[in-house]
Amino acid sequence: MNGIRTFLFDMGNVLVHFSHERMCAQMGTLCGRSGLEICALLFDTGLQGEFERGHVSEPEFHRRLEEAVGRPLEFEGLRQAGSDIFQLNRSIVGVLDALRGRGHRLVLLSNTSVSHYEFVRERFDLLDRFDDFVLSFRVGALKPDAAIFAAALEAIHCDPAECFYTDDIPAYVEAGRRFGLRAEVFTDTIALLGQLRDLGIALTAC
Repeated sequence: MNGIRTFLFDMGNVLVHFSHERMCAQMGTLCGRSGLEICALLFDTGLQGEFERGHVSEPEFHRRLEEAVGRPLEFEGLRQAGSDIFQLNRSIVGVLDALRGRGHRLVLLSNTSVSHYEFVRERFDLLDRFDDFVLSFRVGALKPDAAIFAAALEAIHCDPAECFYTDDIPAYVEAGRRFGLRAEVFTDTIALLGQLRDLGIALTAC
């Protein structure tokens, strides 16, 4: 027995690929600003971080961006420009199905905003495979903060040593290990399959 009961997956650049550069460029077109200017407005000011922590609602995010660029912005247009940045990692879908077929619990652990989460949920069906969702905008904390990992430990329904966590950010993987999770950095699906084999979980090519 490998002892793994639950799998904890990051979303961005694991389940779906995304581009902040594309997000800023698309929002910039709507706002009449360059992508670099929008990136500065979102990230240098901390607005995007507040949004992903759930400290700023979608209407407030919209209002603050309107104030920053000095022009009215159509709400749904801004939401689309900021969220249509994801591509499905098709190779991971078979892995999720195989793990579910073996009776494992799947939990999502993601730094994300409500608009990004809802866009991915509506565009792709892969999140239907998950049993629970630990999302930064709901928890009020971003990885690697202790609060979001504490919420994840509640959601996995097993001992941390019985949970495998994968994330593309090494610092978050290290944080997961400090909480007792069996964690590895995600690079691609082939590498993930190798990590699972090392745990005694041999899946056919997905």
